[in-house]
Amino acid sequence: MFETLATGLAELMTTENLLALLTLTLLEVVLGIDNIVFIAILCGRLPESKQGKARTLGLSLAMFMRIGLLLAIGWIMSLQAPLFDVLGKDFSGRDLILLGGGLFLIGKATYEIHHRIEGPEDPHAPVRQAASFAGVLVQILLLDLVFSLDSVITAVGMVRSIPVMIVAVILAVLVMLVFAGPISRFILRHPTMKMLALAFLVLIGVVLVIDGWGEHINKGYIYFAMGFSLAVEMLNLWSAKNRQAKAPVTAPPPPETA
Repeated sequence: MFETLATGLAELMTTENLLALLTLTLLEVVLGIDNIVFIAILCGRLPESKQGKARTLGLSLAMFMRIGLLLAIGWIMSLQAPLFDVLGKDFSGRDLILLGGGLFLIGKATYEIHHRIEGPEDPHAPVRQAASFAGVLVQILLLDLVFSLDSVITAVGMVRSIPVMIVAVILAVLVMLVFAGPISRFILRHPTMKMLALAFLVLIGVVLVIDGWGEHINKGYIYFAMGFSLAVEMLNLWSAKNRQAKAPVTAPPPPETA
């Protein structure tokens, strides 16, 4: 056992693998941004006392799922084999998972957008029941399975060492655990940011469906568009904060005299 561990550490500490580890970790963090946004939206349905626990447990379980997928790399790669064709297009197991995940993401985000736009404003209207803790965890794991497929396949294309892939996944999840809380609180604290995050989820769902249908979209363009939109919204928030700070303070009207 110790000899195997020593061999694995020696393999990991080579210059080539260290560079691959750094590159793959950064890639995993970037690819995990959409996961953090989805987790922020889901956990926002829970009581505030349970949101942190749900984020931590959801990301931790997702990490073990990704490690399991890496260890079952042969099965993952076999998912790319065609199963059947429709209208001249071949569909594999990977395509079906991406299609299902994309449609679920579009449906979930659209439902949340509709609720925010058409939700009951009447204080006497019935309050929607809070989401269950287990239900949130199941949704996090299902979507992480979809997000993990491309992540694992990309990792295999970049690195040939399973230990390097596993360490990269662990490091990326640790980074996400550190930033998931602040990002979630920031999104939930600003209504316009939450709407923008939901729009991002619709966009990601559409990309997954297109990818599952056999067409490829360079994700660099998607992340650039998301980053640009985020920068514009941050300027809007900054501008609103400055206007509020510079607004003159008006004195209350004098009391009426009889």
